[in-house]
Amino acid sequence: MRINLHLLRIFFTVAERKSFSRAAEALFISQPAVSKGVRELEHQLELPLFERGGAGARGVRLTADGAALFDHARGIFALERAATEDLRARVGVKRGRLSVAASTTIAGYWLAPYAAEFFREFPSIELRIGVGNTQMACQGVIECEFDLALVEGAVDDPRIVATHWRDDRLRIVAHPDAALARRRKPTLQEVTDQVWLLREPGSGTRDATERMMRDHGISPKRNIEFGSNEGIARAVACGLGIAMLPAHVLRDLIALEQVRSVNYPSDLPLVRRLFLLRLKERPSSPAVRAFCDVLQRRLEEPR
Repeated sequence: MRINLHLLRIFFTVAERKSFSRAAEALFISQPAVSKGVRELEHQLELPLFERGGAGARGVRLTADGAALFDHARGIFALERAATEDLRARVGVKRGRLSVAASTTIAGYWLAPYAAEFFREFPSIELRIGVGNTQMACQGVIECEFDLALVEGAVDDPRIVATHWRDDRLRIVAHPDAALARRRKPTLQEVTDQVWLLREPGSGTRDATERMMRDHGISPKRNIEFGSNEGIARAVACGLGIAMLPAHVLRDLIALEQVRSVNYPSDLPLVRRLFLLRLKERPSSPAVRAFCDVLQRRLEEPR
């Protein structure tokens, strides 16, 4: 059974104002149209909603079924009023909720100043940030769990609009005592012969590393997977192998001489693109548009 909301509104107005004529005035329709709407709703529900013939000058009277429906209708239209007020506030970005998914590196090193800037400007917006790898963030946008996502890897999905946001510098690093780190310019074969420490499949860092390997014919004989860039960086510092990681993840360890940059055997810069993801068919809310405006600002880059 489905209730026609237009007919329900007519019924509710009659019951609330206790008059067919006053309901007609309130709804800006004729009294016969009000009577017809009530009869049609009663026919659809197969229930009498008003007492007939005994109201007299006191106005209309609800049946027991009509009284039950009136209680439900009162709740429905109260929610409608609340929704209207809420949406008016959201249009002005004075109220609302924003859910942002961020891949691990972006959440840890890039996102904080932008989130802080947004919160200063729109303190009434409830901000939620979810962290995972690129694949998880993308899926969250597709399932509408998140309004948008910031990721490190390229996304090839027709449901997603991916726009370039920032560039992220990368470095290959090894333990300071490793022979590879002391070489002025190692060969590709020497790089290939190393144990490579990689992120899990679905990670943007993993995608960038594998793309670099394909472009230069690097096929390591052995690799070890880690669930975080920080874990990989610490493992490199312990001499477990080499890795390609974002420069800002490595900055402190390089300064402390716990890892050393490897001179990449190519003149090409190691850079990957960071992307903003949105669902193609989902309209952007005022809060989403406001956050995207903040993302376009050149705030201080991660250190």
